Parts: sequence; C-alpha cells; structure tokens
Amino acid sequence: MTSDAEDTRAGGTRREDLDPEWQRAFAWVEQELGGEIVSFERQPRWRPAFFVDLVRDGETLPLYLRGERGELDHGANPFEFEADVLRVMEDAGLPVPHIHGLIPDPRMIVMDKMPGRIDLSTANDEAERVSVLNHYMELLADLHSIDPKRFEELGVKKPKDAEAAGFADLATWESNFRAAKNRPEPIIEFVYGWLRRNVPKDRYEISCLQVDSAQFLFDQGRVTSFIDLELATLGDPAADLAGMRGRDLAEPLGPLAPAFEHYFEKTGVRIPKEVIDFHTVRFNLATPTTCAPFVIEPPAAADYIQYLAWYWVWSRACVEVMADAMGIALETPVIQEPAASGFSPAHGWLVDKLAEVRSGADDFVKYEIDTTWRTASYLQRVESMWPEMAKEENAEIDVLLGRTTQPLDREADLEAFVLGQGEANEEALLRFFQKRCLRHEALFEPVARELRGKKTQLL
Repeated sequence: MTSDAEDTRAGGTRREDLDPEWQRAFAWVEQELGGEIVSFERQPRWRPAFFVDLVRDGETLPLYLRGERGELDHGANPFEFEADVLRVMEDAGLPVPHIHGLIPDPRMIVMDKMPGRIDLSTANDEAERVSVLNHYMELLADLHSIDPKRFEELGVKKPKDAEAAGFADLATWESNFRAAKNRPEPIIEFVYGWLRRNVPKDRYEISCLQVDSAQFLFDQGRVTSFIDLELATLGDPAADLAGMRGRDLAEPLGPLAPAFEHYFEKTGVRIPKEVIDFHTVRFNLATPTTCAPFVIEPPAAADYIQYLAWYWVWSRACVEVMADAMGIALETPVIQEPAASGFSPAHGWLVDKLAEVRSGADDFVKYEIDTTWRTASYLQRVESMWPEMAKEENAEIDVLLGRTTQPLDREADLEAFVLGQGEANEEALLRFFQKRCLRHEALFEPVARELRGKKTQLL
C-alpha cells in the first residue's frame, strides 16, 4: 500500500475514499502482480472499470481493470470468457491486451492498458483513416483464419449446418429476449420472422468471429489492439463485415465498401451482398432485443437515453437493410415542431437546472447528472410532440389492421398481426416501422449525440 494518499489521487478521489470492493481489487493487484499502485482513474461509464499504474521493479505497468456488467449483463457468455478469447488471440499473434489474471472479489479482468484511442472519426486525416481501416481488415482476416477448434475448446459450439451458421448466435439473443420480454414488441417480432424466411441455406463457412466487430484502438495509422471480445463466437465470416455496418452507426468508420474489397483481396474470397445484408439485419437485431426490457424497466445504473437510442436506431437499421434487400423505397414522416403547453415551463426549468449542476461536477458525478439531463430533455419533447405523433401513428395502425384499435390493446394487436400476417404484408410493415422509428428518434434527437441522424451504409 502506498504511504502517501496523494500519490493515488485521481479526479479528486483518494484511494481510501473508494468503495471497499475497489480497495479489495487494488490490493489483489498489488499482491498477485507485485508492486504498488501509484495512480488510478475510474472510467466514467456505467460499467465499473479502472485505469491504474502499477510500479514494480522500478518500472510502471499500465493496467486496465474491467468489471462485470452487473444488472445490465446480456448473459451471452460467462464473465471470464473474454479473457480466454484474448489469450487465444494473443497466441495467434494478434494485437490484444495480455491477461494478468482475474480478480475473484469483485470480479474484474486485469489486463494491459493498450496504447491508442477509439473512434476512427478522430483520425488525423483521410489517409490515416484508410490506413487504419485496411489494417483492421487484414487483422480481421487473420482472426478468421484461426482454427475454429481453438474457440470450441473454450466451449463455443460450432454451427452444425448452413442454417445454423446463418443464425449464428441468434438463438442466444432470442432466448434472453423472450425471458425478459415485458411488453409486445411488434418490430422485433417482424424482424425475427424476416430472418427465418431469408436465412442462407446454401452456404457453410465457419470462422472465429469478433461479432461486435470494428472495436479496436489505433495510433499512427495502425491498429494497436482489438477490444471488447466478450461476444466472440463461431460462424460465417460475413457476420463480422455485417457487424462493422452496425458499429459505424455509433463510431463512424468512413466508407466501408473499399474496406470490404481490401478484405476480399486479403482472403481471396468474395462474400455475396445478400449474405452480408442478412447478417447485418441479424447483428443489428441483437441491440434492440437486448435494450427492450431496459427501456421499460430501466435499472438505476443505465444511461436511459443511450439505451432508448440504441433500441430505435438499430431497429431502424434493420428495417433499412431489409427494405434495400427487397428493393422497397421507404418514407419519412413529417415531424411537427414542439408545441408549448402549460407544463412546458416546468420541463424547461428542470432541463436547465440539471445542465447547470452538471457543469460543476467531477467526471463520474458529471456522467450521472448528464444521463439524468438527457432523460429530462427527452421528456420535455415527449410532452410537446408525442400527442400529435400518436394520432398519426394510431391511424396508420388502424389502416394496417383494417379496423379501429383500442389504446390498451393496440400494441398487442399489432404484434399479433405481425406474427400472423407479417410475410404477406412485408412492404406495408416496413414502411410503417420506418416511420415509427423516425418519430421516436425525433423525441430524443437533441440529445442523441453520436447517433443523431445516423443511417446504415447500404452496399
């Protein structure tokens, strides 16, 4: 333990002021790795994580301590799975953080803090962006060349046939979705139906996949590390190209078509557009299915607007790729301007007050106040915009179903229609769901941040 509390101060927080569980984590690192933690910084996000500097034998070892997802866990894999995947990738010579161990209480993965930064939109210029993305495509091809048996040894099941390879990990996400489902979800059920009707049945290519692809750090024109491998699995390599289209919505990657061409040149195999489109829809669907229960019963730790935005933007991304694959032109609804009411002054005061308090807070508290401010800003627009939107949408549902629906039954009736007649009404439903998504996105549009106005890149 350090003798000087000032040496371990970060963001105004002293080590002895941390919660006991984090003090236990730091003590484990010092005991098991040897040395002394001289500085730390808590990563300002919902998931507990720390950057720490450990000095041993006169040298500083930068580390990253990555905690559990807690009540926001998607349940796809055991906590320690990501560490096992990173070890396999390190053995294959891929740039990943070295795993130093797993802290048992609280459960955290201890790994190297890798150099570089996220978000390719921050590249110094277009030449660096292209260089980094091409390097990533080469590394992705190398990942895909790892013997699938290495992932099987970690407990990953190899798809048994073409249909299983097409669905990949869909069953896991659907099982989690149905276990947590707490309201009718017509758009999700519609996409599930489309996937089952369109799964490729004449293609069986199996590779080790990153799944949540295009997650990497970079510096000086090169990828310095893969990150976030907790969803890794076995399946069609097309899935990782598809995942890049989903990642591009949150972290702009630039034009993907040239990057895909670079991958095809590296592997010598071209993947058909329709296969990438299918996997794009399948991959994108995992986001709204995961977010669905949280937008109805949000945990205290959640950034509510972030989950709401993920739900609606990635739902729309499914719709847009489906429509493109089918040659269907989609419509954009007319979005009315906010209308003032007698309640507007209270909403405005709350939004302004939270913004004022946020400006004077330290990093972690600022993050929590910011999530509350975003939610208040959203509710301000719901109050001033949704009544008119709802009238239009309810009328559209009545036309689709051919009868007048009632408020308490409307969503369940729409879901029943999707399940029973979705295939026969694909075009009409695609047009409706596109408008529904855009209406809801308009409600949080001023606080959507990186997701504002995003569209999936079409091939």
